[in-house]
Amino acid sequence: MDHQLRRSALAARLEDLSVDALLVTRMLHTRYLTGFTGSSGQVLIRGDGALFFTDGRYTEQSRREVPDLERITYRNPLREELPDHLDGIRRLGFEAEEMTVAARDRLAGALGDVELVPTTEVVEALRAVKDDDERAAIRQAQAITDAAFERILEHFAVGVSEQQIARQLEALMLDEGAEGLAFDSIVAFGESAAEPHHEPAHRLLEEGDVIKLDFGARFAGYHADMTRTVAFGAPASELAKIHDVVKQSQQAGIDAVRAGVTGSAVDAVSRAVIERAGYGEFFVHSLGHGVGLEVHEAPSLGRKQDDLLPAGSVVTIEPGIYIPGLGGVRIEDMVEVNDDGCVVIGTSTRDLIEL
Repeated sequence: MDHQLRRSALAARLEDLSVDALLVTRMLHTRYLTGFTGSSGQVLIRGDGALFFTDGRYTEQSRREVPDLERITYRNPLREELPDHLDGIRRLGFEAEEMTVAARDRLAGALGDVELVPTTEVVEALRAVKDDDERAAIRQAQAITDAAFERILEHFAVGVSEQQIARQLEALMLDEGAEGLAFDSIVAFGESAAEPHHEPAHRLLEEGDVIKLDFGARFAGYHADMTRTVAFGAPASELAKIHDVVKQSQQAGIDAVRAGVTGSAVDAVSRAVIERAGYGEFFVHSLGHGVGLEVHEAPSLGRKQDDLLPAGSVVTIEPGIYIPGLGGVRIEDMVEVNDDGCVVIGTSTRDLIEL
């Protein structure tokens, strides 16, 4: 990961933000800008370089993980020591969505004549475009996810519970090399699949059930996100039809993705397939979202999302149809956006699997 390049790109934004420096306090952004993986670290971005701050617990870890920056270990609250490092700074930007009002007031009181300037979605905008190393990490997370999906299909049997499958699925991802889970896995049988974000419960698998699996591995800090809906035995005819409609909707969305289009435009293309089939009211969520250090990040794809999809971003395409009392179907894949279209990252089949 080229952390120096990221910091330089952020420093180039200081003039546009009308600040002399930017204090980055969100830990995810500290990791993005430095490679530091501890739980306490801040970065001061200036036009002429950057400083890394942490407390005594992480002095040695930061020496290893942040070798290319001047590192400062503070013994008192950062706000008390920060003024010593603000020579020439009159306007200091801070991450408004990360800092509480109380923390801002305490910091302002400690800074004296330095004006605090709120900023929003500055680092997030940089993170939307993935570099080669980031895309490689996401592809590896997805490869682990694909492998776990292939293996979990052997575990379905009459009487197994949603919770049992969720635990087995998570164990398989770890066994395949995941450093952790991208999020708590969704496992839904039968009528429970009509809930888009169903929490696995004690529902037991029965012949004829559809099985909705939404899960992903995390690798090197980067996430995967995939959903498949399979059938345990022959599914109800309407659910088989719905699966075909959702598959067509997803493909239409994938075909519409390219750099420069809006998230709303892609959503509209995918949603139109479901609406023409008569199931529009049962597609109850947005089409997709960016994936990276977070499983949900910019850019967004939805009916009111005018985010432009940049080349190099990774987004999900995940239409769904959910019929109360019957069940539901969602098919989701991550795609890499490029100037000419996109590339689907996963390899698992999107056809309806009947176990």
